Amino acid sequence: MSALWGLLRKEMLHILRDRRTLVVLILMPIVEVLLFGFSIRTDVTDVRLAIVDPAPDAATLALRNRFAAGALFHTVAVLSRHDDLEPMFQTDAIQLAVEFPPNFARTLARGGAAQVHVITDATEPNSGTARQNYVAAVIDAYQQSLPAPTGSVRIVPSVRARFNPTLASSNLFVPGLLAFVLNIIAALMTALSLTREKETGTMEALLVSPLRPWQIIVGKVAPYLAIGFIGVLAVLVEASVVFHVPIRGSVTLLLAEGTLFILVALSIGILVSARTSSQRVAMMGAMLGTMLPTQMLSGFIFPIESMPRVLQWITLIVPARWFVTIARGIMLKGVGIGYLATETLVLAVMALVLLVASTRSFSVRLE
Repeated sequence: MSALWGLLRKEMLHILRDRRTLVVLILMPIVEVLLFGFSIRTDVTDVRLAIVDPAPDAATLALRNRFAAGALFHTVAVLSRHDDLEPMFQTDAIQLAVEFPPNFARTLARGGAAQVHVITDATEPNSGTARQNYVAAVIDAYQQSLPAPTGSVRIVPSVRARFNPTLASSNLFVPGLLAFVLNIIAALMTALSLTREKETGTMEALLVSPLRPWQIIVGKVAPYLAIGFIGVLAVLVEASVVFHVPIRGSVTLLLAEGTLFILVALSIGILVSARTSSQRVAMMGAMLGTMLPTQMLSGFIFPIESMPRVLQWITLIVPARWFVTIARGIMLKGVGIGYLATETLVLAVMALVLLVASTRSFSVRLE
């Protein structure tokens, strides 16, 4: 028992001396509980809605007012042509569209069945289904409010799911898994690799070599860049062959975007390793800085629109949030670089800033 007590005492003293380890150990459960508590939201809120109304009449205006009156729907645009919906869906400007046929009020007055087209973005199947149900509820409430002579008239919603017509959950998760896997390969493994050099003392051998700091970094992280690229290829093959996830866009563009995201993750790994002195702290720091935000704040699992406003702002600095949008856009929507220019530019700026910051930080540590 005395030996066991001595071992416990030694480990506790070691943790207390390593202040960074102690801070990370205390902060990690607090941050995890906060993130899980606020980001795990299955509610559907602030639905971006477009209405196609080629011939407005009293009935269509009444229904449009019902959509606008509630807090759930946010009417982005009122259009006169169905063809204008496509670019809005592809750029994620809207999540739902309601299309009225011409002579909608006249059909109701004649006692016929008026058909309303409901088109939803189903890249998130559960959210897409919930949006459809909310639209059906609004239409049903309007129908029940009709006067007695026309109270028996049926308004028939015709539902169409865009980009994921089968509502397969794999189409939601597999593109997001790309970001998760690349963070493990690039950020976590890079942080552990560079920190291991410090712990084993081999970093001194590199210091006396003619290599400059940026050359040391390139030599250490280049293999993980190659492994990450191979990982992207493997995930894409697995997604297509095993899970039958469509890849409607350019594979070349997706590989290029994946490489850009790997550079961002590598830079984070270098920055973490430069600020830590042990593999244990590096592992926890990499998990806290990359893997946890990827799970909770990227839209990978939970819709960003359902999160509190503060967390929505925080997601703007999470690289995986932008890459998940890119991966889903290319794989499910088949969009090109023209529709993903903003997300690509954000990732490029992040890669540049983080590469400069991590290289300078590492150089200071070496000196």
